[in-house]
Amino acid sequence: MLHHEFFFDYKKHKLFGQYWLPKDCKTIILLVHGMGEHSSRYADYVIPELLAKHIGVITYDNFGHGKSSGKRGHCPSYNALMEVVDIMYLKANEIASDLPIFLYGHSMGGNLVINYILRSNPKIAGAILTSPFLRLAFQPPIWKMMMGKLFQKIAPSITLPSGLDVNAISRVPEEVEKYKNDPLVHDKVSPNFSLPIIKAGEQAITKASQLENPILLMHGTADQITSYTASQEFAGITNYVDFVSFDGAYHELHNDLEKEKLISVITAWIQESF
Repeated sequence: MLHHEFFFDYKKHKLFGQYWLPKDCKTIILLVHGMGEHSSRYADYVIPELLAKHIGVITYDNFGHGKSSGKRGHCPSYNALMEVVDIMYLKANEIASDLPIFLYGHSMGGNLVINYILRSNPKIAGAILTSPFLRLAFQPPIWKMMMGKLFQKIAPSITLPSGLDVNAISRVPEEVEKYKNDPLVHDKVSPNFSLPIIKAGEQAITKASQLENPILLMHGTADQITSYTASQEFAGITNYVDFVSFDGAYHELHNDLEKEKLISVITAWIQESF
């Protein structure tokens, strides 16, 4: 197994990336992490499980996340987020050597993957989405949204606590503690990061009928962070989405009680897509 870390430039930013290639690699997954976390959180369970199935993984830390540069929780623009996905997609093609490529996005990463597909129509074998940020599972206070829109105009890089309930990520107490104690995890978010993500999530739902790539979408019914019903709505618009519900599951399916089922569904779906 090969593991390689690297940095790449995007304008004034230096972003961190890494990839793993197993022996007899059959396919490559480009994995996009969620808000406030980082790519190495997937190296404890998800990535080793995929490698064991001869699936390579390439991933990166987004602006202001993990080992990448930038103010914690802030990004230049939504277009910049899309352009970085494209940079990593080209990198995946470079290391894949004609192998099939899948995209995998969790939460915010799911939002980015869906919109990248809709905007760029990449030549991928399919996409995997877990708990995608299409809508929040709760309605933010009107005053908070108004303040966010004001700050986006006058101070777009100002960061405030996200308000994420850490206990809502998993029903496994040990996973919650690991999240709390991870020095690279943060709870900051700027209006320039959050508001475009919210808008892009709604746009993805309205444009779901334009999809032409197979998608595996999985969501827990008890997710208190991103909306389970929004995922249902998205999946109901197009025949290209296979929707798998996890009854009672929380936000991070890959760190929740049925994580083995999650990996089993993902690997079986990938193998059927060849």
